[in-house]
Amino acid sequence: MTDPLGGDHAASPALIADHQPETPEQIAAREQAQAKEAADTVIQAFGGVRGMIDMTLPGLAFIVTYNLTHQVGHAAYAALGLSGLFVVIRLLRRETIQHAFSGVFGVAIGAWIATHTGKAQDFYLPGLLWNVAYCAGLALSALVRWPLIGLTLGPVTGEMFTWRTQNPGRLKAYTKATWAWVVIMGLKPVILFPLYFTGDVNLLGWLKVALGIPPMLLAMYVTWRILLTAPPPIKAEVPDED
Repeated sequence: MTDPLGGDHAASPALIADHQPETPEQIAAREQAQAKEAADTVIQAFGGVRGMIDMTLPGLAFIVTYNLTHQVGHAAYAALGLSGLFVVIRLLRRETIQHAFSGVFGVAIGAWIATHTGKAQDFYLPGLLWNVAYCAGLALSALVRWPLIGLTLGPVTGEMFTWRTQNPGRLKAYTKATWAWVVIMGLKPVILFPLYFTGDVNLLGWLKVALGIPPMLLAMYVTWRILLTAPPPIKAEVPDED
């Protein structure tokens, strides 16, 4: 490079370094970091531990109140009141109420059925039916190559649906993760439905609480492990506004 005084000088080492192509090791490290960042969104997408607690504690309130009062109505109102409290707390903190509100909705249906039939085990019936429907939906989505885990995580990672059209490795990973959810979450109705039909409310209630958070954490961990080895997401292009 020639300076104004006419001398020839070599280009700055910093400028050369800035334009050097990435080495294979650097590319692999960058893609691994991107894959980990995408995998870390799993807990966020499913509401985190706080969301699971919001959906689990009302069931605990129901079974504890039922054991204390032996009144289906009192137990149902205790569970519904706790669910409503979670929504109010989230609103005051200006947090998302998606998972808390879905918990209120499910508890309200269960409370309505239980108070009208007078059978405490009916409080858990909507949740059991939802588990069956959810697992069926997961399986169907994987079979038609629109895995539900991909549909859930795509907007969170910013890739939207590029995993289906441009990134076959992530499509495979999302499909594998979706089948993992089918197996793990499918254990709950398999274990709990027989107890529902026996009418053993205590065992049904306590097992329902016990099977609330652990399977979700296991399913999220398995999904996280699968996505760690998947190709990094391809960000969806957002059209510029005029």
